[in-house]
Amino acid sequence: MKSLALLLALTLTVHARQPNIIFIMADDLGPGDLGCYGQKIIKTPNLDRMAAEGMRFTQMYCGNAVCAPSRCVLMTGLHPGHAFIRDNRQAEDAKGLPDVGRQEHEGQFPIPAESVTVAEVFRSMGYPTGGFGKWGLGGPTSSGAQLRQGFDRWFGYNCQGVAHNFYPTYLWDDDKTIELKNPPFSPHDTFKPGEDPAKEESYKRFQGNEYSADLIAEQALKFARDNKDRPFFLYWPTTVPHVALQVPDDSLKEYTGKFDDPPYTGGKGYIPHFRPKAAYAAMITRMDREIGRMQALITELGLDNDTIFVFVSDNGPLSGTHQGLAGTDCAFFDSSEGRRDGKGTLYEGGIRSPGIVRWQGKIKAGSISDRVTGFEDWMPTLLELAGAKDKTPRTDGISFAPTLLGEKQADREFLYREFHGYGGQQMLRMGEWKLVRRNLTPKGKGKAKASVATEELFNIATDPGETKDVATDHPDLVSQMKKIMAGQHEPSADFPMTALDR
Repeated sequence: MKSLALLLALTLTVHARQPNIIFIMADDLGPGDLGCYGQKIIKTPNLDRMAAEGMRFTQMYCGNAVCAPSRCVLMTGLHPGHAFIRDNRQAEDAKGLPDVGRQEHEGQFPIPAESVTVAEVFRSMGYPTGGFGKWGLGGPTSSGAQLRQGFDRWFGYNCQGVAHNFYPTYLWDDDKTIELKNPPFSPHDTFKPGEDPAKEESYKRFQGNEYSADLIAEQALKFARDNKDRPFFLYWPTTVPHVALQVPDDSLKEYTGKFDDPPYTGGKGYIPHFRPKAAYAAMITRMDREIGRMQALITELGLDNDTIFVFVSDNGPLSGTHQGLAGTDCAFFDSSEGRRDGKGTLYEGGIRSPGIVRWQGKIKAGSISDRVTGFEDWMPTLLELAGAKDKTPRTDGISFAPTLLGEKQADREFLYREFHGYGGQQMLRMGEWKLVRRNLTPKGKGKAKASVATEELFNIATDPGETKDVATDHPDLVSQMKKIMAGQHEPSADFPMTALDR
């Protein structure tokens, strides 16, 4: 078998250009939401085709359990014990502002100026870099602003809070906002006196005229078209299917009447929806349609052999403790594929991502990999595939380019996660074993009292649902894994973990 270095050299020589990267990331989508992972109700033909023409990963781990820290791992190649952002947190100057009209004061706690993002590295290589969707790593005037972190072009949302509404009053176009023809309403709105939740017309008020996901997709297509003559890096972090449940009627009708679907009248966050299950399915199918348009464009431009497509999700779906939030029913769709819990936890349901990679002529069609991989691995992997392994900055990631190109590769020694939120959590995956620690931060705001940490050990190979804690049966293994955990955690003044930092 040819060596990886030789394969890459031949690839770059024959095509005389480095590959384009189109990195698509869904928002709160579970692997089980896609047909290629077994979904029977929601239609995703274009992603299914991407998997059939490339490689599908069965053990891909998100960067973290919620949006911002997961995106930080992806962008910087550092796992959560070293990454700067370790929880969702609003920027100091955006606290208390309303859901609409925050604009220049909006945004999340920013990554610092010295952060090295994957976009910065690709831009240093001469790649045009474009981002289209949701950012969440710093407000528009902060050190974490997209255009200060490696992107030449940005279109979409800066703030995760604003992104809860698919019909916002504005979007960001580089460093300026553009007004949309949508009425102002909060994604956390509810019925007014006199509105009847039993009548479909009462729900029309929670729709607008310009659907943000459509506008964002159009700009992503334009970026690819405008840069067709040189390799480009296109980051597409769509907001689908994050709540609120909102989708244009032409997509909704595909699923209307297909299953029992009582209205969500409110009470569990976000705006009501008359057909919540249909809305969730339709949002995903509409996203798949836009991805299909991108695939068709790349084929039309003759760039199939020069373009690497990637599809992942930022964290797990709204299952377990989040089941039913905003009217979602991820249990009905088996979004987590039967795994434990969901978004916000370091159990498998909260941090498992779909993982699809297609590079025509380079990655074997229809291949499946059981390799344990994580978001920190993407930076070194993509740089190696682009023939720029030497450009990789400090990273916790391990390139899995050999796996993608059909070469044997040593297994990962371990994969580490920690999450500051929901009481403070740690996770270590080592072979078939997984250790989960919880209650690692103080209970209640401003209190110095430490929680009592809990520890659970699972064998993921024999117990993928994490139903049987066997920690007491393997004390030496637990001790060994805790030592590795301790070595991977760097204290953070901004995101303290009381039980770990003392």
